[in-house]
Amino acid sequence: MAEQPEGRVIPVAIEDEVKQSYMTYAMSVIVSRALPDVRDGLKPVHRRILYSMGDMGLWHNKPFKKSARIVGDILGKYHPHGDQSIYDAQVRLAQDFSMRYPVVNGQGNFGSVDGDPPAAMRYTEARLTALAEEMLRDIKKETVDFAPNYDDSTEEPSVLPGAIPYLLVNGATGIAVGMATNMPPHNLREIVAAICAYIDNNDVSIEELMQHVKGPDFPTGGIIYGTSGIRQAYLTGKGQIPVRARFTIDETKSGRDRIIISEIPYQVNKANLIIRIADLVRDKRVEGITDLRDESDRDGMRIVIILKKGTSPKIILNHLFTHTQLQSNFNVNALALVDRKPQVLNLKDMIVAFVKHRQEVIERRTRFDLRKAEEREHILIGLKIALDNIDEVIRIIKESSTVPIAKENLMQTFELSDVQAQAILDMRLQKLTSLETKKIIEELEEIRKLIAYLRDLLAHPHKILELIKEESQALAEKFGDDRRTEIVHDEIKEINIEDLIQKQEMVVIMTRRGYIKRIPSNSYRTYKTTGVKGASSSSNMIEDDVINQLFIASTHDYILFLSSEGNAYYLKVLEIPEASRSSRGTHVKALLQVSADEDIQAVMPFTEFSTDWFVFMATARGMVKKVVLHDLRNAKTRGIRAITMKDGDKLRNAMLTSGEQELMLITRQGKGLRIDEQSVRPSGRTSQGVRGINLRASDELSGSLVVDDQRDMLIVNATGKGKRIRFSEFNPHGRGTGGQRCMPVADTEQEVVGVISVEDQDEVVFITHQGKTVKLAIQNLRPMGAAAQGYKLVDITAPDMVVAVDRSVNEDDSGSDPAPEAAEPQVQPEEGPASETES
Repeated sequence: MAEQPEGRVIPVAIEDEVKQSYMTYAMSVIVSRALPDVRDGLKPVHRRILYSMGDMGLWHNKPFKKSARIVGDILGKYHPHGDQSIYDAQVRLAQDFSMRYPVVNGQGNFGSVDGDPPAAMRYTEARLTALAEEMLRDIKKETVDFAPNYDDSTEEPSVLPGAIPYLLVNGATGIAVGMATNMPPHNLREIVAAICAYIDNNDVSIEELMQHVKGPDFPTGGIIYGTSGIRQAYLTGKGQIPVRARFTIDETKSGRDRIIISEIPYQVNKANLIIRIADLVRDKRVEGITDLRDESDRDGMRIVIILKKGTSPKIILNHLFTHTQLQSNFNVNALALVDRKPQVLNLKDMIVAFVKHRQEVIERRTRFDLRKAEEREHILIGLKIALDNIDEVIRIIKESSTVPIAKENLMQTFELSDVQAQAILDMRLQKLTSLETKKIIEELEEIRKLIAYLRDLLAHPHKILELIKEESQALAEKFGDDRRTEIVHDEIKEINIEDLIQKQEMVVIMTRRGYIKRIPSNSYRTYKTTGVKGASSSSNMIEDDVINQLFIASTHDYILFLSSEGNAYYLKVLEIPEASRSSRGTHVKALLQVSADEDIQAVMPFTEFSTDWFVFMATARGMVKKVVLHDLRNAKTRGIRAITMKDGDKLRNAMLTSGEQELMLITRQGKGLRIDEQSVRPSGRTSQGVRGINLRASDELSGSLVVDDQRDMLIVNATGKGKRIRFSEFNPHGRGTGGQRCMPVADTEQEVVGVISVEDQDEVVFITHQGKTVKLAIQNLRPMGAAAQGYKLVDITAPDMVVAVDRSVNEDDSGSDPAPEAAEPQVQPEEGPASETES
C-alpha cells in the first residue's frame, strides 16, 4: 500500500485569518442581504418575493394564494434563509403603515400600527398589487441579467426592471455589518417630477430638484418641522428630519380641553406610545391629564387625551413631545449598493441611478422587441410570397413525396429560408381566404413600421430618455396620490423648561438666612373681610431666622439676586423648588453659583429684562451705579459682574428703579442724602460707578431706599435706639455731597446699623449680635424730626448690640417693593402651624 503524502502546514496569523473571514462575512451580509440595490431599490429577499409571486402568476387581478405556499416556493427556489424571515419581509411589503406604496396585497391579519403580529402564514393570503407588476414589467424580454440560484437548479434576476423609482418612493431600512441604511419614503408624483426635471436638464442642481421633491412623505402622515434636515439629507445623503404627530385641540361639553391625535410619526408603535403617556401620568412627570383613550378604528387613528380644567394644552404637548415619540427624528442615511459596493447617495445620485437603469432596461427591451419584430417580418415576407404564388406552392407540395423534400423544393424555388419554408408548410388552408390574406399584408406593414420605430429609438438615446419620461408620468398619473406628510418651514426649537411648566401664580418666600421656596398662591385663602389674623407663619425656620422677602410672581417671571461682591444672578421662579407651606425651603446658594465669601444683598422680582427699568446699586464706600436691567440678561445662575468694586468695597444695597425716582442714601454715622436718580447716568456692567455720597474716612454707607411719600424711614443704631422719620424731612441735594444729619451718632456704638422703609401696618424685626430676635409693631411709633434723638426700641445690654433690622414679612403680606409689571395681589394664609421662632 502506497504511503499517503504528508500534508503541509501553512502558518497564518490569527488576526489575519479573523480579519479575512470577518470581511468575507461582512461583504456577504452587505451585498446579499441587508442593503438595497440603487437600481430597483430592493434587497435580495424582496426581489425574490416579487419575482416568485410574479412567476406564480399572482397578479393583482388573479385569485389570492396562501402565504405559506408563496413562502415555500421562495424558500425552496431562491432564499434558503428561513421561512419566517421571508414571511416577515412579505408582511411588511403588504402593510400600508410601513410602505408608502404597498407592493403586496394581503388578505387576513397582516399586523397593525400597534405592533400586533400578523397571523401565521397558513392563515393569510396574498397577491401582487398593480404597482408591483410595474416592477416586473418586461422581465421576460431579456431586460435584466439572471444568475444561478443558491443550488444552480434554476435562475433568478440579479435586479428587476423596476419601472417605479422604488428606492425613493418606498424607502429602505437595513442593518448590515458596520453600516446601516435608513431612507425615507417619498411621494410618487414629486419623485416623477424630479426625474422629468433631470431628463430635461442633466445639469440640474439638487436645490432645483428640491423644488419638486419637497421632502419625505410618510405613510402614517405626521408633520415635518423645518427644511434644514431635509436639505442636508438631500445634499449629503445624511440628515435628521424632525417629525411630530398631527393633533387638534377642542373642548368637551364639560368645558375641558382635549387633545386628539390623528397621525403619529413614521415607524412609531401606537400601543407603546399610549403606554408611555400613561406611565408619565402615573409617575406624575406629566400633570394635567385626566383621561387617555384610544378610539382608533377602521376609519383612522384617534388618540384622545382629556385635560384638567385650566391646564394649558401647549404645556402638555411640550411635555409629550419631550418625553414620548409624539415627536421623533427620522435619521436619514441614504446607503445603497452601487455596482455591488455600498455608497452614500444624495438625491440626484439616486435619480441618476434610476434613469440610467431604466435606460439600460429600455434599450435591452427595444433590442428584444426589434429582434422579435424582424423575425416576424421575415416569416410574413415568406407567407406573402406563398400567397402571391399559391398555385405553384400547392403544386410543389403535392408533387413532393415527403415534408422535408417539400420544404427543400420551396426553398429552392422561391429562395426562402428554412424558417419561411416551414411557416408556409405550417400555414392552415383558412389563410387562403381573401380576408386572411389581407390581414397578413396589413400585419407586415405594421411590423415594418414598428421595426422602423425601434431602430430609430436605438439610434437616438434622447428618445429613450423621453420614453422614460412618458412612462414615468403615466405611472404617476395612475398610481400617484396627494402628499400625506405636511411640511412646516418653522424649525423645531429646543423645548425650554419654561414651555413645560404651566403659567401659575406663586408666592415666593425668602428668609434672612437665605432659604427660599415657592408655594402656589392657590394654597392660600383670600379673605373678603378685614382684620383677619390668619396664620402668623408657615415656614419651619431655624432659630433667629425670619422671612424678609415675600412677593407674588408668575412661574415664568424672573428673580434677580445681587451679591456683596457685585455679582448678578437670576433664576426663573419655576426654577425655585416648590415646597410645602411648613418646609424651610432650599438655601439660595444651592441654586446659584455663589462663592463662599459673598452674600446675597438684594433680591428683585420682575417680568422681563426690560430696557425701561434700571438696577440702582450702592456700595459701602458711597459709590452708586445704575445699570439697565436688560444688560443683566446673561447673568443666569453662573453670575456676571454687575459693578466693579475696589479697595475691599462691598455692595450694600440694590433696587429696581424706573429712572425717574428719588433715592435716600444713609450712612453709619447718621448722615442722609436725598438725590435725584437722573443725576446718575446708566453705565456698563463692568464700570465702578460714581460718587453717590461724600463720606468721611471713618464712615460708610448703611443702606439706601427709594423715596416713597406714602411710607417713612426707620433708622436704627447698634444700641437699639431708633426713630421713624418722614422722607419730606430731607431736601434734595446734588450727588456727591455730604447730606444732612438724620440720626445723632456720638461714638461707634451708636452707629446706624439699618434703615428700612415702613408704614403703619408693618412689623420690624431686630436681630442682635447674640442671636436674639425682637419684633416691633410700627404703628406704635410716631414720626420724629431729623434732629430728634429717637426712642429706645430694643432693650439690650452690652456687649450685645443690634446688627440688622428688617421688615417682618408675614405670608399675609404681599410686599411693596417696586417690580416692573409684577402683580402683587393680597392673599391670606389658610390656618396652619405657627412658626417656632415667633417672638
